[in-house]
Amino acid sequence: MHRVTILSALPPGGIGALHALMMAGSVLDVFGIIGIVLFIGIVKKIAIMMVDSAVEAERDYGKPAREAIFEASLLRLRPILMTTFAAMLGALPMLVGSGTGSELRRPLGLAIIGGLTVSQVLTLFTTPVIYLLFDRLAARVRARRAGASEAAGEGAPR
Repeated sequence: MHRVTILSALPPGGIGALHALMMAGSVLDVFGIIGIVLFIGIVKKIAIMMVDSAVEAERDYGKPAREAIFEASLLRLRPILMTTFAAMLGALPMLVGSGTGSELRRPLGLAIIGGLTVSQVLTLFTTPVIYLLFDRLAARVRARRAGASEAAGEGAPR
């Protein structure tokens, strides 16, 4: 269940990376694909931090899902932003650099910065929503299973 929540942050970032490459007039080459793979790793790590913190709050402290993901979002906001900005600032020299081979490194910087920009804006909002959606879905499945097991238990002879 939480794997899908974590992976839900990736498509918006991919669209952002491709859009940044298109806006800059760059083509999707090997360096652009490497940039997409790099930012996917960063976005996945960020989503894992948020979801793991919420699951821990639910499991260890008995908090409801809504309170747990809200607290996780607040507690992890600063590390998430620091990770994102550090990666973006690390990719900035590739984007604005000049000299020999700079035209090869520019798509790498574009993909990282464009993907992280879009995915961070959306991830901070969509990950908690998807987390709560899957939590409600899991509660419905548990309720149906409990109802089915009770119905099967009532029909059995004693």
